[in-house]
Amino acid sequence: MIKLDVIKLEVMSIHIGAKAGEIAETILLPGDPLRAKHVAETMLEDVICYNNVRGMLGFTGTYNGQRVSIQGTGMGMASIGIYINELMSEYGVKNLIRVGTCGAIQKDLKIGQVILVTGASGDSNMNQLYFRSLDFAATADFDLLLSAYHAAKRLGINTIQGTIFSTDNFYDFSPNRWDKWIEHNVLAVEMETQILYTFTKKFNARALSVLTVSDNVITGESSSSFDREQTYDDMMRVALEGALSLEK
Repeated sequence: MIKLDVIKLEVMSIHIGAKAGEIAETILLPGDPLRAKHVAETMLEDVICYNNVRGMLGFTGTYNGQRVSIQGTGMGMASIGIYINELMSEYGVKNLIRVGTCGAIQKDLKIGQVILVTGASGDSNMNQLYFRSLDFAATADFDLLLSAYHAAKRLGINTIQGTIFSTDNFYDFSPNRWDKWIEHNVLAVEMETQILYTFTKKFNARALSVLTVSDNVITGESSSSFDREQTYDDMMRVALEGALSLEK
């Protein structure tokens, strides 16, 4: 088991209790800190816990001999925005890969399908305020996307490439909310990718979202909270293999 003893000296940012050098240049970003812990315990070696501030666990270890970190970000664009800004500006992180779940809005997408997100539409007030109501094309880094695509092929993992929708509002009771997005072949909805793609462009860093379909908004099919926390290893393997292949 990983010990959560973190030396709280020489920390560099408000929300992350890591010292200089404790976070790798490549980082996975699950929303759920318990998913970060699960992946660190089951997929990484020589792991240290560098953060438990506010219970938002962060770990650094090695995968196939290469150094990588994994940091919980919480839910929503406001929360992930805090962590990615501090990771890039204070710790020099260069490759940021969101690994999370999404709700499919195309009826033929099944539970467990892995999506490599090429771009993110959305309704975030963060982007609207930041760009003064103008639109910003929030897109993945091409090299990271291509590396993850080839990694999935090597691993025999089926992926779909396409756009998703990032929302600030998880509970919305508007009728026919997704009709227009379905018509434009948007694959799924989640709550973080748009701002990840926006902020990494500002810091000249690479970003990619690798998502797993956890439920289908159209058909009502759904997975359990346990599955969301401790399964979906295909997504993690694609993210790790893709990011670390790019570093070689």
